[in-house]
Amino acid sequence: MTKQKHVAVLMGGWVNERPVSLSSGEGCAKALEKGGYKVTRVDVGRNIAAVLADLRPDVAFNALHGPFGEDGCIQGILEVLEIPYTHSGVMASALAMNKVKAKAVMAAAGVPVTEHLIVNRHQVGREHPMKPPYVIKPINEGSSFGVLIVKEDQEYPPQELTRPDWPYPDELMCEKFISGRELTCGVMGDRALGVIEVVPTGHSFYDFDAKYAEGGSKHILPAKTSPFVYQEIQKLSVKAHQALGCRGVSRADFRFDEKEDGTGTLICLEVNTQPGMTPTSLVPEMAEHEGMSYVDLVSWMVEEASCCR
Repeated sequence: MTKQKHVAVLMGGWVNERPVSLSSGEGCAKALEKGGYKVTRVDVGRNIAAVLADLRPDVAFNALHGPFGEDGCIQGILEVLEIPYTHSGVMASALAMNKVKAKAVMAAAGVPVTEHLIVNRHQVGREHPMKPPYVIKPINEGSSFGVLIVKEDQEYPPQELTRPDWPYPDELMCEKFISGRELTCGVMGDRALGVIEVVPTGHSFYDFDAKYAEGGSKHILPAKTSPFVYQEIQKLSVKAHQALGCRGVSRADFRFDEKEDGTGTLICLEVNTQPGMTPTSLVPEMAEHEGMSYVDLVSWMVEEASCCR
């Protein structure tokens, strides 16, 4: 008789994305139980190494989001403990989380990215670092935390940047704003899933609420683009996934500034090595479109888990 595999679902943590992680983790835990696995839910604290050393699961399902969870830190702990885990390894996680380093690697691999500057928030608060429109964002955050869009007619930079209680690091990335459609594509292993167009509902862009609030955005799958653009997004998503060294599941986000004839400028914004697994998340929807249930998706991730990723 085959031993029932014990999976520790790592969720929660202490960063801004804790609520999202708890939602992702609970969904994954229920699905894994339905798939026949023994599941332990672990609300991750700073004693996680000791907790896992005592628990000794067969696999750690990483449902953490944001710093510590997807920047190589928890991955390093799992490597030391020799516990196989889902998603990307130490290097790919750290690289993808750093938007500046990730863009350099993707550009070298032929994935189109937009121009950017590294700026200090106090400097930006005094004068525009580049001609508007542009976007300011923290270098190592997820879920659109800290993202500010400066419009073309905006006379002054965002004054939030000069606040003494600014919750993010002083060093920020400023990049040219790319107008157009928001398109995203998941990668599973080395295979592209479908392309979704995300249309925020009542939001100026795909921010935290648009991502996770019920009805915050409309998902169009398959995205209504020309076959060439659709296939190009899939190809670039796999290329970015491989260039960064990702494993398991990832998701690449794009902007497509479309012309009337269907052509246009396609830019990769970033690669997410820990895509959300909540009821409103994109990758489970892409997998379902391919005929793979939520249970099948998380089961595949567990069976694909390893160390030295």
